[in-house]
Amino acid sequence: MSIATRNGTPVDAPVAPPKVVRQRRVRPGLLGLAVLLIALGGLGAAFAVTSVRATGSYLAVARPVEVGSQLSADDLVAVQVSGGQGLAPVPAARIKEVVGLRAAVSLTPGTLLTAGQLTDAPLLGPGQQQIALGLDTSKVPARRLHPGDKLLLVSTPDDNAQGSARAGGTRFEATVIDTATPQNDDVVVYLALAVRDVPAVVVLAADDRIAVVLTRAA
Repeated sequence: MSIATRNGTPVDAPVAPPKVVRQRRVRPGLLGLAVLLIALGGLGAAFAVTSVRATGSYLAVARPVEVGSQLSADDLVAVQVSGGQGLAPVPAARIKEVVGLRAAVSLTPGTLLTAGQLTDAPLLGPGQQQIALGLDTSKVPARRLHPGDKLLLVSTPDDNAQGSARAGGTRFEATVIDTATPQNDDVVVYLALAVRDVPAVVVLAADDRIAVVLTRAA
């Protein structure tokens, strides 16, 4: 017992015991969850910073490139790209490696260049030779032929021959390598032909006895 006072007069009174604050018990599961959330938050922040900072210089298409055409430096432009997850663009530092390759597909300006859009396979394969075939515009089977287009050359009848010699219909398979349009508006088509077919096609072309059919576009 301790002595307390009331109006200055000592009185006997009990001393109130001090209050004890109970400590809350931290559940191990909640603590582990909190640590996990903090760790995930840190990883997310690091990933975001890395994605923003992962900026590289890559090649993009500067102007239209037709399928089968060879790439030049003027067809490409270097662009800065951030992130790029899921993409596989060609780094700008490799421009010397891709110049001279052919487009395996049509390339559209403003798109990133990928290795899958290019090929180094030659249009003139083994056992083939290249010839030039001049065609009147009305005999060209498409408004424009592209490198890699597959053609069928069919011989037409010879009006000056007699009997069975007049018959045509002989077929030759060819692949377009390139085309040109001279000032006389005729179309010159550069073709890859099997070596065995070259002599016959040259003779037929000299007699203007060839019809051209497009069988598969590149």
